Amino acid sequence: MRKIILFFALCFFLACTKSEVNNTALKKNFKQPDAEYGINCWWWWLNGNVTKGAITKDLEAMKSKNFQGAMIFDAGGHNQRSNKDIPAGPLFGSEEWNKLFVFALDEAERLGLSIGFNIQSGWNLGGPSVTPEFAAKQLTYSEVKVSGNENIEQKLAQPKTQKDFYKDIVVLAFPIKEENKTAEVIGNLDLKLGYHELGGSAPDTRFLLTNQSSFGRHLTQESTHVVKRDEIVNLTANMDQQGNLSWKVPAGEWCIMRIGYTCTDAEVSTSSGDWQGNVLDYMSTKAFDFYWNDVVEPIFSAAGHHVGETLKYMETDSWECGGMNWTDNFIDDFKTYRGYELLNYLPVLGGYVIEDVNTSNAFLADFRKTIGDLVAYNHYARFAEYAHKYNMGVQPESAGPHAGPMDGIKNYGFSDIVMSEFWAPSPHRPKPENRFFLKQASSAAHIYGKKIVGAESFTTIGPHWNDELWHDQKSSFDHEICAGLNRVYLHTFTCSPQEMGLPGQEYFAGTHINPQVTWWDYSNSFFDYMSRVQSVVQDGDFVADVLYYYGDHVPNVFPFKYSDPAGCMPGFDYDVTDETIFLQLKTENGKIKVPGGVEYRVLVLPDHKVLSLAVLEKVQDLVENGATVIGPKPEKMISLQGGQEAQNKFTEIADKLWGETISDQGEKKYGQGTIAWGTGARNYLMSKDIAPDFDVLENSTVSDFDYIHYTIGANDVYFVSNQTDKKQKVNCNFRISGKQPELWDALSGEVRNAEAFSQNSGTTNVPLTLEPYQAIMVVFNQPISKNKQGTENSNFADYKVLQTLSGDWTVNFDPKLGAPASVNFPQLNDWTKSEEPGIKYYSGTAIYNKTFVFDAEPQNNQSYFLELGSVKDVGIAEVSFNGEYKGIVWTAPFRVNITEELKKGENTLKIKVVNSWYNRVAGDELFPDKKQYTQTNIVLSHDFQGRPISDIPLEASGLLGPVVIKQAITEL
Repeated sequence: MRKIILFFALCFFLACTKSEVNNTALKKNFKQPDAEYGINCWWWWLNGNVTKGAITKDLEAMKSKNFQGAMIFDAGGHNQRSNKDIPAGPLFGSEEWNKLFVFALDEAERLGLSIGFNIQSGWNLGGPSVTPEFAAKQLTYSEVKVSGNENIEQKLAQPKTQKDFYKDIVVLAFPIKEENKTAEVIGNLDLKLGYHELGGSAPDTRFLLTNQSSFGRHLTQESTHVVKRDEIVNLTANMDQQGNLSWKVPAGEWCIMRIGYTCTDAEVSTSSGDWQGNVLDYMSTKAFDFYWNDVVEPIFSAAGHHVGETLKYMETDSWECGGMNWTDNFIDDFKTYRGYELLNYLPVLGGYVIEDVNTSNAFLADFRKTIGDLVAYNHYARFAEYAHKYNMGVQPESAGPHAGPMDGIKNYGFSDIVMSEFWAPSPHRPKPENRFFLKQASSAAHIYGKKIVGAESFTTIGPHWNDELWHDQKSSFDHEICAGLNRVYLHTFTCSPQEMGLPGQEYFAGTHINPQVTWWDYSNSFFDYMSRVQSVVQDGDFVADVLYYYGDHVPNVFPFKYSDPAGCMPGFDYDVTDETIFLQLKTENGKIKVPGGVEYRVLVLPDHKVLSLAVLEKVQDLVENGATVIGPKPEKMISLQGGQEAQNKFTEIADKLWGETISDQGEKKYGQGTIAWGTGARNYLMSKDIAPDFDVLENSTVSDFDYIHYTIGANDVYFVSNQTDKKQKVNCNFRISGKQPELWDALSGEVRNAEAFSQNSGTTNVPLTLEPYQAIMVVFNQPISKNKQGTENSNFADYKVLQTLSGDWTVNFDPKLGAPASVNFPQLNDWTKSEEPGIKYYSGTAIYNKTFVFDAEPQNNQSYFLELGSVKDVGIAEVSFNGEYKGIVWTAPFRVNITEELKKGENTLKIKVVNSWYNRVAGDELFPDKKQYTQTNIVLSHDFQGRPISDIPLEASGLLGPVVIKQAITEL
């Protein structure tokens, strides 16, 4: 017995020692993250207008802020939305451009930075060398009505053609019978045929499986005809190359359709200089091969030894090239993927109903699904295949949020870094559901087992330079960290040569973050915050209770986290999956496991009651082996694969799993597992006495707080975010016990034990005080007794105001930017309210100086703080107190500790406040006849759509206060 006790004691000691080592390394990296955890950026080379000097300046600036690297993105866009032109530099891919590219790689190698590049100028692959042969294609047709019982010699009109490209597919004839006329027409036919993309905010496209209308589109036909497939005649052999048809028409009225394909009208968008042209055919390996050999190989040849070393990743932007629905081998590919011939279904192009509306919609669903397969396997998989030959990775934005003809998660399967995007608030995208798109990307990373979840970050379209970092950027970053983001790619970091002046050339969109911004020298704390967070979450293993299946329909892109189709929020987290991964799921010990290794307690099915037969068979297998599946009984498979036999099998399996008749809510045992329906995942899990993974006891609004949970070795890490602009005092429950909670503050790098906590029934309650938009990491690592409780009532101090610093301030401005060198402010005020134009339109740093008397004697056992109140417009200030540097603050409430420096009597205070370029650019634009202090292509006298506005509203700027001295009050 004594040996057994010693053995378990040794195991416990070794486990604790390993845990301590792991935790120590994690803490060390958290305080000072390695560059591999730093942020990246989209490094815009606008119109090719870059120089060697600008390249060196930018890369050295990135290195100074601990960037991980940069993604070179050649593009236009400088003159969109009514902005001005900038000079043209070397054309993308030209010899001169390649020399600059190689110079950038040389400099990045010198500095130890990783470089990637967009293999295109602008958005979507294509360009000047993409001939119609390799361009995106779409179906087109012409039709003519003829009467029967006669021989005809008739020239069939060539269908509508674009870009002088047309090829025939088939000529079909079918009878038009009055008894087959129907008022039930196919709704949204153009969308169901993939002629268009469906919006830029990851819309729910399941309505395409039915005949309901959506997107403001209405049925364009009042009636049509039902066509029986066995009555369709293939006349392709009867037409010569000139389109002349010879045919003996049977009795009755007939429609003859000449069906072919042409190019879409899609052109490369936002490209620089003369890099214009057709968008590439995303369904053709031949087209991608051509593009690779014509465009990418010469760049690789120039880059030499850098390929696969300094040059590590390749990017393509999100799908914004409209629809495409055909390619050269589509007939054979459709047969391969769907298992049946499609030609006799093609009269649907003309709005004809094939057999019946349900059959037609099922064919159209199969048609779009085939497009999605070809986009995935012939484009994104091909991209990865080429890259891997060169030891390169790919990170295309291949999954929306524009709902092109794609299955987003299938496309992500070929990415080495899964890339999405999120937007900071702007007039263009003010609502959260139109700004946040990370959940699909992070889910793909988790289910495929990929490490980096990246995002084009802080995109905006609206006023320039006016972003308030703590309010707009930090809140957005924290929101998406909770959705699974772990690497920021700034959008945008624009390269601007010195001769372009200040603020220099800029892209028409994005949060401008580069060495030209006024606050660059004060930006370390902002970048350090993001790097610290990324240093933890990049190494974490995601924890979730729920896996949600979002169906096999195309387009298929998932919206933001709070859409919560599984009904698991608040308190439980989830991943989403598509059919590709669904068919690889396993059941282990009652959990559902994905290839990436994450395990989930329950699997939730979509509520539209549509599954493929393959998925339903997989559901049966999972449940038989012990899985819990929640979802309504599926009613149909909207596909023609397998015919009636497959539909019969589908119904049989559904009846076995759910029963032939079911109640509105219930559950049923099947094999070793359970089928449940009529409930959401949260309610179901809690009914089984499974506590929420994270719970805010005082909160009733789901979106006020968010979290994400990772494990890193022995650590359980929760990132908790206050998503409101109010200070919040809350009690948070974590589904962890037997571990000491620690509080990790990414703003400062401080790590400390939580002294206030309580353990009960397998959970730990930790009281938190979160400032506006503050986030904190609560880390559980060191083993403790499950009976141990905290010794304090609060983990955060409260503060009481001791003194408000009223009265005069001496403020120093930079005269080089048009302001007086020194001004007395009788009280704190917004610069834009000043009668002095040099202050009203000032941009840059101002220094606030004040001497004040503190009457009380500071107590040795008390802590004292200075709070600045409101700081506008960027929200950055640097504080010195009694000659001691106290650091940079950029988040509310702009508080610094002055315990060591505060003294009774006279104290001196110096506060540097920096605002953005916005007001000075506005002033120069409003008074073009006066001295100009700025130089830029950006025009502020337009709204976000580029329409002129009557005035340029200025941005409140300066230290607005109130500035107060506070004493920390620890709750007893």
